[in-house]
This record gives sequence, structure tokens and C-alpha cells, in this order.
Amino acid sequence: MKILVLNCGSSSIKYKLFDMDSKEVIAQGGIEKIGLKGSFLKLTLPNGEKKVLEKDIPEHTVGVEFILNTLVSPEYGAIKSLDEINAVGHRMVHGGERFSKSVLLDKEVLEAFVACNDLAPLHNPANLKGVNAISAILPTIPQVGVFDTAFHQTMPDYAYLYAVPYELYEKYGVRRYGFHGTSHRYVSQRVCEYLGIKAEGLKLITCHIGNGGSIAAIKDGKCIDTTMGLTPLEGLMMGTRSGDIDAGAVTFIMDKEGLTTTGVSNLLNKKSGVLGISGVSSDMRELEAAVAEGNPKAILAENMYFYRIKKYIGAYAAALGGVDVILFTGGVGENQASCRAGVCEGLEFMGVKIDAEKNKVRGEEAIISTDDSKVKVVVIPTDEELLIASDTMAVVSK
Repeated sequence: MKILVLNCGSSSIKYKLFDMDSKEVIAQGGIEKIGLKGSFLKLTLPNGEKKVLEKDIPEHTVGVEFILNTLVSPEYGAIKSLDEINAVGHRMVHGGERFSKSVLLDKEVLEAFVACNDLAPLHNPANLKGVNAISAILPTIPQVGVFDTAFHQTMPDYAYLYAVPYELYEKYGVRRYGFHGTSHRYVSQRVCEYLGIKAEGLKLITCHIGNGGSIAAIKDGKCIDTTMGLTPLEGLMMGTRSGDIDAGAVTFIMDKEGLTTTGVSNLLNKKSGVLGISGVSSDMRELEAAVAEGNPKAILAENMYFYRIKKYIGAYAAALGGVDVILFTGGVGENQASCRAGVCEGLEFMGVKIDAEKNKVRGEEAIISTDDSKVKVVVIPTDEELLIASDTMAVVSK
């Protein structure tokens, strides 16, 4: 069975085509700058070579059509006919409380998904464009939605509710939903396979650390708490997002700077975090270089970044009643040894001991704790697309 996975953003479409018999990626790439000048498709050839194909791509349907044509093209194609694609799986960002698992995208499901647009005004409409594009080009192919918020639907009410008037939850759904759920679910399952242990009885903290970052507390394979909230802004300090901030500080800044709600949202989502503190970059690789040069604001930003992660690990160890495994994933979590070391430093009281030599790993599955560490510290590269493809196959095979 061949499954096409699409991840549609407001001006981009990422794709991977899987042969699920071997779980092999047979084609992958992405379109950037949809609706802008200089739009292009960048694809990875089977030999690893990158190829850029420039084309005017005014909207998503044209972009999806370009991807499909490329998949069957004589020069870059991975399949001979679009009939070889059995189903399409979509990364869907916000499913609200309605979706706790992946589902076939029919009219009723899509209407419920659209009803969540207020909760993710940038992401959900873009996801829907990808679904509509496939419907227009391949109207008979089954499509499956895999929701970023679904994994976190097992949180208890005392963990997901905010201490604001309850009627705001009843009227508008104001609560913590959490994101990166597909990644947290994938790595929480994969780490059990890797370590040869069962999810039942396991107290696991998964740290998805990248330009966006979130942590989940997972007990018996189910999420009991996570750092992101109503939106992806809450929780950790991120590349350009502030993470946790006193709401009183937000209204104070709004008054002093004369900001509208749009202005303050832009400040907290796009101008804060690592970028806002360091003044260098939102990219942790560039921050690391600035730290090495002795840039004081870069050093401050890095200390803040590591501290927030450490603090949540401690909080979630308390929520879980202990911790057996701490897991790092995401672009930074998988590749930056200094981040993992900085976060785990000071957690020795919990039984965490990092092996400096083992911690030099980049982008590979590895145990980076010492043999006598009471808590196993593990790196597991995430593969959200494979999980989406697997879910899609399971849904359409029913």
C-alpha cells in the first residue's frame, strides 16, 4: 500500500510518499512561498540529491497538482500512475475536543474541523486547503486526518482547565489542548520498542525541542499533561515564542506600547523567545555559535532556554510520581548535545546521570545516560510522517 502524507501550511506544503509494505519513503519534498514570487518545489532524489523546480504557485490546489505531477514525471517520478496512491494522510493541527484519534475525512468531520478554526486561525484553514486540493484532483481517493491535539485528549480536567470562569470553557472551549501530539505519540511508542519495555507502568517525559517546543508527561502510554495550551504559545521558551508569561505583564505591555491584540500576538509569537532575548537569531545553531563567542545576551538566552525545560521536567516528575525515562526529540533535542547536557545538569538528585561520550550522538536513537543512572535518558528521532502514514493505512483498511 502506498500512502501520501501532506502537511499543509499557509504558504507551504511538505509531502512524503510511503511504500507501507516496507515503510520506506519513496519520494519526499516540499513547496515553499505559495502565493508569493519565487515559489518552488524542492525534492529529494533517491540518491539523496536535492533538486529545486521553480514554478508560479498561486494557491494550494496548483501546489498539490504540481506535487502529484512530479510524483509521476518521467524524470523525477517515484510511481508510474496516481492510481498507485491508495490514500492520503493529512497533518491536521487543531481538532479541539472532538477528535481523540485519526479519522476518515468526510463531510461531517470536515465541518467539525472548520468549527475549530478560531482555535488555530493560521493552521487549520491551511490544512483544509490541502484536503480540498486532493478532493478536486483525486475525488475518489480516501483521505485521513491525523490531529496534533488528539494525543493530549487523555489529560484529566484538572490538568487541562485554566483557573478562569468555567463558563469561558463552556462557551468558547478555553482550555489547554497541547500540540506536537503526533510527535509525542510516535516517540512514546518507539522508545518502548527501542528499550524493550511495556508502556503499562512506565513514567515517561517526552521533550520535543525545536524552534517550537513542548514537553509531555506520559503515564501508561497516555498523556496526563503537556506544556502547550489553548495555542502553541504557552509553556517552554521557543525560537520566537515567549512561552509562559504573566498575563498581567501582557496587558501592561499592551498599555505601554499601545498594542492591539494582533500587535501583542505578533510580539509574543514572532519577536520573543530566543530571538527576543539574544537579538541574534531564533536558530539554536546560530545561538550556540554566539555563545561560543561569549555574547552575553546569547548566553542569557541559552540559560533561560535550558532552565525552562529543566523546570518542566521537574514539575512533570512530580505529576507522574517519579520518572523512569526522559526522552529528547525534535530538531534541537535530537541534534544538540549541549542542550541535553544543560537540561540534565542539576537533575542528579532525581537519579539522572548523563554520559558525556554517549551524549555526542546526533539524529540517532541512543541511550545517553550512564549505566548506573536510575533514570534512562534517551534520544529518539521523531517520525511524524510515518505515524500519519501508519494511521492512514489503519483507518482505510478497516
